[in-house]
Amino acid sequence: MKAFSARTLLAASLGLAFAAGAQAQEKLTYMTNWYAQAEHGGFYQAVATGIYKKYGLDVTIKMGGPQVNIMQMLGAGQADCIMGSSDLQIIRARSNGLPIVTLAASFQKDPQVLIAHEDVKKFEDMKGKTILIASSAREGYWLWLKNKYGFSDDQTKPYTFNIQPFVADKNTVQQGYLTSEPFAVQKAGVKANSFLFADQGWPAYSTTISCLEDTIKAKPKAMEAFVKGTMEGWKSFLADPAPASALIKKDNPNMTDEQLAYSVAKLKEMGIVTGGGAAKSGIGSMEESRLKANYDFLVSNKLIDPAKVPSATASYNFTYIKDLKVMP
Repeated sequence: MKAFSARTLLAASLGLAFAAGAQAQEKLTYMTNWYAQAEHGGFYQAVATGIYKKYGLDVTIKMGGPQVNIMQMLGAGQADCIMGSSDLQIIRARSNGLPIVTLAASFQKDPQVLIAHEDVKKFEDMKGKTILIASSAREGYWLWLKNKYGFSDDQTKPYTFNIQPFVADKNTVQQGYLTSEPFAVQKAGVKANSFLFADQGWPAYSTTISCLEDTIKAKPKAMEAFVKGTMEGWKSFLADPAPASALIKKDNPNMTDEQLAYSVAKLKEMGIVTGGGAAKSGIGSMEESRLKANYDFLVSNKLIDPAKVPSATASYNFTYIKDLKVMP
């Protein structure tokens, strides 16, 4: 009877310990900026390989998409943090009254490109061409392109996220993501060149971890764990993308192995994650000089109110990347 009681007590204590361990996994929801793809690989890798779990997190990744306003979702409490497609986007949101802060930037280079037919060899050759851009670009990189290369608004037409107008007209240039649209154009049998803004001085970071100030204050340990786990996830993903790729295809059944392989190759080739400041300060790092360039661009083009965002670093919190050093 004593032995039975001892076993019962032991089982009960183990059960309590297990319950306590389960409770220690803090829940965190991260919302991406598009359907699941290789460009989100580090986050999916950290879920797939248990990296987040190792740091005490139970992370749910929610997909964005063309009809999803992730800023509204964040403000409504539907996500703890979101993926900024560009840190300019985050600074503008803060200027518009959303108390959002960026903790880290997965991509050292914004993968935004213009795609042109093979006769175009440089940005300057695009003057006089029809350029297809999304409406959101008109208050972002388009202003930078106009200032730098002398493009004009009257040469633009709306980009509808469909490559067929570009395929059909050799006098057309279109926007794209280095890791995505060029692949679709290639599959369509069109010879084209892609021009990466980042290699011409476009200073924006992208694929950020951006959260509301109240969330950061309420969950500082979870934020620390999430940033560290994510950057370890990116390092792991670039070494072996298979675990994340399986989850990406589960969330987005339209994603193909061929597209994933192309995207991963481009991320590596162009140093999107591991280039820039990451080479010396680690994956996810941010440099104040670039943040100032972003800020000055926004202020000079009257895209933000400097009274609401008084400095280049007002939209950033360096606490979680300061000593992170997840080296490529």
